[in-house]
Amino acid sequence: MGVTGSGKTTVGRLLAEDLGWKYFDADDFHPAANIEKMKSGVPLTDIDRQPWLVELRDLIDDCLNNNRPAVLSCSALKEAYRGILLPDERVQLVYLRGTPGLIGERLQGRSGHYMNPGLLESQFETLEEPSDVLTIDVSMMPAEIVARVKEHFQLQPSQS
Repeated sequence: MGVTGSGKTTVGRLLAEDLGWKYFDADDFHPAANIEKMKSGVPLTDIDRQPWLVELRDLIDDCLNNNRPAVLSCSALKEAYRGILLPDERVQLVYLRGTPGLIGERLQGRSGHYMNPGLLESQFETLEEPSDVLTIDVSMMPAEIVARVKEHFQLQPSQS
């Protein structure tokens, strides 16, 4: 979890690939209306996010019920959102924390994403930092972040 530009997709994909797990990006589950709002620089409301969060929770429940390990990258900026997405201790959260300056620099160099970089400030305003999760500084290289996550949770690649 983390604000836009914190590296969720990059780190999530690397981690899933390294473990042989399925990867999901929560951005892919947004309805078209949410995407249009974000493209236009309009922050989403809790009402906008509700159906999206329910769909993500259904995905998580499906993975858990079918014993399919997966990595899901999701902003999960508020504690209430995380309450929906974390049904029990089988789901672990990693918070990718960065400064507005560093993440703003990253967003200036990013292309091909619908999220308007102008929304970064509103994301930091919305962010309720979790205190009881693995928190990693995003100034680290993605491979280092993946190694730290694997070590912390003692994760091993799935056996095929």
